[in-house]
Amino acid sequence: MTLDPDQQAKEQAAREQAVTDEAVASFAGAGSDRYREIMQSLVRHLHAFARDVRLTHDEWERGIEFLTRVGHITDDRRQEFILLSDVLGLSMLTVGINAPASAGATESTVFGPFFVEGAPEVALDGDIAGGAKGTPCYVTGTVRSTDGRPLPGARIEVWEADEDGLYDVQYPGARTAGRGRLRAGDSGEYRFWSVLPSCYGIPDDGPVGEMLAAAGRGTMRPAHLHFKVDAPGHRTLITHIFVAGDEHLDRDAVFGVKDSLVHEFVPEPPGRAPDGSQRDEPWSRVDFDIVLAPAQGHRGVSA
Repeated sequence: MTLDPDQQAKEQAAREQAVTDEAVASFAGAGSDRYREIMQSLVRHLHAFARDVRLTHDEWERGIEFLTRVGHITDDRRQEFILLSDVLGLSMLTVGINAPASAGATESTVFGPFFVEGAPEVALDGDIAGGAKGTPCYVTGTVRSTDGRPLPGARIEVWEADEDGLYDVQYPGARTAGRGRLRAGDSGEYRFWSVLPSCYGIPDDGPVGEMLAAAGRGTMRPAHLHFKVDAPGHRTLITHIFVAGDEHLDRDAVFGVKDSLVHEFVPEPPGRAPDGSQRDEPWSRVDFDIVLAPAQGHRGVSA
């Protein structure tokens, strides 16, 4: 018996839905309600995507091969999966979900793939450059709560690319440069030397770069300086500040620019700097006050 086209379509849809239902049901016994919620939703959306684009077997294999290569190129110095999340806009969406706007608090943006645990500790007025190339830059500001209270002892981690647009982990060897951590002073103040941030292209020598090339997308990020800031009783802030006037501000490859994070980096001539040091070459300065939102409960997942 031959089914008419409408009956065939209904039969095909029913077979496909049965696969989805069975896969969703397989997570019903999960010990964690949150784990069950995430995995069942993931299955539903992945299956809906495959049905929406009528995914071919060859395309599925190419996708698996792509993710395999993303995993192979990832190591303790390069995080291609974070880069993939960044260029798909998922990182910024997750930022928006988990760091919703809080009145008066500094806005969050992407973490990026170049954070490294165990950065060297520097004192106030210390230099995080560590030999990184670039124009010296003096960074100052305060850390306070949304109620105006200063947050002495707040932990501040900073990292950046050098004037060639490269992070230390992109160089051979175990070089550490352009990153450091410090504590806010008694009045919540912080200050340190670094180098003037530079724009750069995200790594394009791997599978994520190939994906962007196939899409005709650019790889540039505007010049910026990363911050990770936390203090007891407050939400950890992941953010960075961008250099005003950078030509790439309106086409960031990872969608991370927010107007409130664009700051003037003021050029200064050789001479005496605010910390009393004598500068024999031009330098720059920027002031960035950091405001942390109170901590709030959040949902987590465990298997």
